Amino acid sequence: MTSWSENAACRKTDPEALFADSATQNRVKTICSGCPVRTECLAEALDNRVEFGLWGGMTERERRALLRRRPDVESWRQLLEVAHYDHDRPRRPQTC
Repeated sequence: MTSWSENAACRKTDPEALFADSATQNRVKTICSGCPVRTECLAEALDNRVEFGLWGGMTERERRALLRRRPDVESWRQLLEVAHYDHDRPRRPQTC
């Protein structure tokens, strides 16, 4: 099985860029925007309470705020996978 990190858009990026100051982090977030493993990356950081760096398109400050808002979540990986599936699932047309 391949690790999700092997498919990350940032795998060839200078790691220092992902641990930059807040002004630079907003520019670096563009790398995450189209990443095919963004959800897995974010779940990894949230589930393991990673304190530093840009993970899954979120800064450390954004992740801390999310963790404070949702202290009830036991598995971010599971929650994000379900949300990702629901978002990508084709919708049936509504009937009257």
